[in-house]
Amino acid sequence: MAEMEKIGLHNLAPSPGSHRDRKRLGRGPGSGTGKTSGKGHKGSKARAGHHGPGGGKPGFEGGQMPLTRRVPKRGFTNPFRVENQLVRLDALALLTDEEITPETLMAAGLARPRKGPVKLLANGETSRAVTVRGVKVSAGAREKIVAAGGRVEA
Repeated sequence: MAEMEKIGLHNLAPSPGSHRDRKRLGRGPGSGTGKTSGKGHKGSKARAGHHGPGGGKPGFEGGQMPLTRRVPKRGFTNPFRVENQLVRLDALALLTDEEITPETLMAAGLARPRKGPVKLLANGETSRAVTVRGVKVSAGAREKIVAAGGRVEA
């Protein structure tokens, strides 16, 4: 029985017909793709860059005023805006801990990691005393927590 040779870099070859040589453009009349390099004469498809409507240049609408220029523009977007993750006060009933931190809220599934700081809102009521630490708290939520015998720390 003939022994099979292991595949290695020294004996790799593409399957027959799978590899086609690249088209060498602009290499003289004898090549078949000299002079205009297979692009024909003039026109947008013969030019460098974008090639006619529907291909190439993003937002090009065939000479019609592009949508981005037709639509009125107002205001600006603040790149430094911080979106808080909002947690309702009555959602604290789901927690068993007496201390509320961003970690305990994430463990309970009330907040998500890397989605911005957590803020406690005064929606609903809380009956038990809790200590809130490292979480932003609205003024109304702060009053309700303190009224229930809890405290809010920075």
